[in-house]
Amino acid sequence: MRRSFASHAPTKASVSAKHWEPQWPESDLRSESRQHVMSTWGPGAPIHSAPLLRRGEGVFVYDDAGKDYLDWTSQAVCSNLGHTMPESVKQALKNQMETLPFVYSGFGLYENRVRLSSLLAELLPGDLSGFLFPTSGAEANEAAIRMARRFTGKTKIINQYRSYHGGTTSTVTATGDFRRNFAEGTGGDGAVGFVKTMNPTDSHLFSFGATDEERTSKALGFLEEQIICEGPATIAAIMLESITGSAGVYLNPPGYMEGVRALCTKYGILLICDEVMVGFGRTGKMWGFQHYDIQPDILTSAKGLTGAWMPCSMVAVSSKIKSFFEVNPLGWGSTFHAHPMNLAVAYACVKHMLDTDLVGHVKNNVEPIMLREVGRMVEKYDCVAQGRVLGGFACVDLTDPRSGLPIQEFSGKNCSHPEAILTFRKELNKNGLIGFVRPPKFHCAPPLVIKPNELEEGFARANRALDAYAACF
Repeated sequence: MRRSFASHAPTKASVSAKHWEPQWPESDLRSESRQHVMSTWGPGAPIHSAPLLRRGEGVFVYDDAGKDYLDWTSQAVCSNLGHTMPESVKQALKNQMETLPFVYSGFGLYENRVRLSSLLAELLPGDLSGFLFPTSGAEANEAAIRMARRFTGKTKIINQYRSYHGGTTSTVTATGDFRRNFAEGTGGDGAVGFVKTMNPTDSHLFSFGATDEERTSKALGFLEEQIICEGPATIAAIMLESITGSAGVYLNPPGYMEGVRALCTKYGILLICDEVMVGFGRTGKMWGFQHYDIQPDILTSAKGLTGAWMPCSMVAVSSKIKSFFEVNPLGWGSTFHAHPMNLAVAYACVKHMLDTDLVGHVKNNVEPIMLREVGRMVEKYDCVAQGRVLGGFACVDLTDPRSGLPIQEFSGKNCSHPEAILTFRKELNKNGLIGFVRPPKFHCAPPLVIKPNELEEGFARANRALDAYAACF
């Protein structure tokens, strides 16, 4: 029988009364999680037994039993300012909530949109002077890709294999790591127009050369050959992470990024620097590309802009690109672009970074300890092959010491030892350290506000977990 819409109108009486209870017991939360909560990149089952987090303070988060976990990777390398929101940020959000909680960005200007754009233009070198404010890093990269194509009238985007650019269809196809397979694999519908080039950094399987000079020269020669083979008239942009993030914290060898910039200029190609992860001080400079002598045409960033307190990202473009879109449709948008509450928090956060000299703290107080402690890890453990540190960003490579090959999570040709990885993860949890372990990479990217004694405590916890991992062999 056909039923009317009105007969199914929801009421308070039609749902459980527990939704009006101030707090649910852990047993209820676990039960409801198993029935309804889904995970993202991996299988969903493990999330249901993950720590049930209740609160955060400083660089720590606390579970239902009150146990503290040092946030070893700033969640997804985004909680750069920790878990205690400054009063200035709270007040900025409160003021915006009370005056103009939302307006569609296509219908009007509002003060924080103008002020944040002005402040970022002052902080960015060169003529990066036009700004969009999407809600995520993937959205920012989507916008950057579309703008590059519309501005140049060309289609192809060159990306590196060891990279991650986002989870949307275009950005995950731009990605080079395993997550690309979810869009391009069996039944996938990956986007078209993306070309991969090889990173100039070494792996245990491949290297462009024995020295930085040789690696840079051969990698640039390889890239230029690709440009010629693909056809410069078809390539809109080369899009690279300034410092590779989830791929392992790799700084490009001297001269490589400068050479890429020169090739872009030579062949009329835009250079897009993806700094979703490394912007806003993560590497000891405000912007990752400042570690090189280059100027991008388009810059994207996200996570550090608001310290993850609101979902906000940034696309910055050169004056020539901004001028083009003053008289041509940009062709990208979203309902929540430049959301007033996001921008209120972003503006307050950037000013807070400047008030507290966050970049100086990272360079002077965080990086030296990171360098020392990562160096000690590499020296102490046969199961740690090497480590890389840049500002408040580090990664070590885990190995199977029986073979010297990188450890993998699942069995295969690289002599993996899944039980050792499982032990390592359990020991990290037991010792109160929460963060990424993506074999063979173990990342270290704590909130940038971390104090020296807290950072040393974090490494002590990590070392106890590595002791257990090493004992598996």
